[in-house]
Amino acid sequence: MEVSRRAFLKKAGAGATGMAAESVLPGWSAAEYGRIAGANDRIRVAVIGVNGRGMALAQNFARQTGCEIVTICDVDRQAAEKCAGKLANIQGRAPAVEKDLRRVFDDRQVDAVVIAMPDHWHTPAALLALQAGKHVYLEKPVSYCPHEGEMLVEAVAKYGKVLQTGTQRRSWPKVIEAVQALQAGVIGKLHYGKGWYANNRPSIGTGKVMAAPAHLDWELWQGPAPRTAYRDNIVHYNWHWFWHWGTGESLNNGTHMIDLLCWGMNLKYPTKVSSFGGRYYYQDDWETPDTQIANFEFKEVTLMWEGHSCNGKQTENNSAGVVFYGDGGSLSVSGGNDYRIFDKNNKLVKEVKSDIAIDPQNKVNPSQQLDAIHILNFFDGIRKGTPLNVNVEDGYKCTLLMQLANISLRTGRMLNINPADGHIMGDSDAQRFWSRSYEPGWEPKV
Repeated sequence: MEVSRRAFLKKAGAGATGMAAESVLPGWSAAEYGRIAGANDRIRVAVIGVNGRGMALAQNFARQTGCEIVTICDVDRQAAEKCAGKLANIQGRAPAVEKDLRRVFDDRQVDAVVIAMPDHWHTPAALLALQAGKHVYLEKPVSYCPHEGEMLVEAVAKYGKVLQTGTQRRSWPKVIEAVQALQAGVIGKLHYGKGWYANNRPSIGTGKVMAAPAHLDWELWQGPAPRTAYRDNIVHYNWHWFWHWGTGESLNNGTHMIDLLCWGMNLKYPTKVSSFGGRYYYQDDWETPDTQIANFEFKEVTLMWEGHSCNGKQTENNSAGVVFYGDGGSLSVSGGNDYRIFDKNNKLVKEVKSDIAIDPQNKVNPSQQLDAIHILNFFDGIRKGTPLNVNVEDGYKCTLLMQLANISLRTGRMLNINPADGHIMGDSDAQRFWSRSYEPGWEPKV
């Protein structure tokens, strides 16, 4: 196919691309012709990790003009083949299927990669991709631990590639409008912000040690994490609740809300962080908190995030969202693309709704149409150098705040933070969580 493409481009004049596909290349499908006609502008993408969120992202990327998913990569053969089949129906041909992400990074036809793997893989995979000259769309959180986030910021500067973070609300039009109103003083000077997330997640039970299923490469799934035995209640989603691979609800959903608060208030790093909570609802293998409160003290502003993984009681009639409090009133943003403004007497003075439905409880694909805006911003960053709606520094900052909350919770005390760089001060015990240990031979490097 590539030889035919080169031959066509060599022979075709500038006006030839406007002709009907069947008149130029008899027997070729419209999808095949479209790939040729837009070849100079087409971005060829590989999606890595496609069982859940990655499956939704792969389909969303494939639907965007000028994008072709050329490779699907997953250590679970069944997940990869299922995703490849769905993409064949969208883009006219199936992508290649690969198990080892290192082969994807060696492939010169891949321009950009989407990383939607478990948290322990996010930074190590992104670093390998950047080193291989690929642009990166990286799901949140950008890192498993703070040191990895620092490495990622350094790598983006070093290799000069575009890295977009999956905190997609920064691209949602009504949310952007709300932040602009806040920063223009619509509710006066801001003093406090609260975010939350609530769900009714069931127990994950007690896992049994057993051989991994034949369709799953457990060695590659673990990758940079120190080796442990396979258990039957880890893959594909419950890894979120194990400290060995995951970062809990605070970085699974809390990252989105704390990012909104920091963005709206134009905040960088706090001076103090404290967090408390625990696993209260079930006796099972779940290690991270199912109930957590995190507090962040800045110079003149305080933030709080409240997480309820196993009790779906809503706040402000929403299972996820934020509220900003100022000396002239308050402004709330739900988990969707909308906002409401109240005066100091709690009277609703403005309500802006979205005509696109959002389901914050959908853990895979809550906002496909709106997420496409974020994807297109990523493509514009690659093609035109357009500033990203959320760059690597912003992704690092919102991830770091929730990581600091988890460190406070795990050490059982408040952390003093250097507001200049976000580092923990005077606490060697807490500092041990700044990084992590790796499986020998898998240590990430910039």
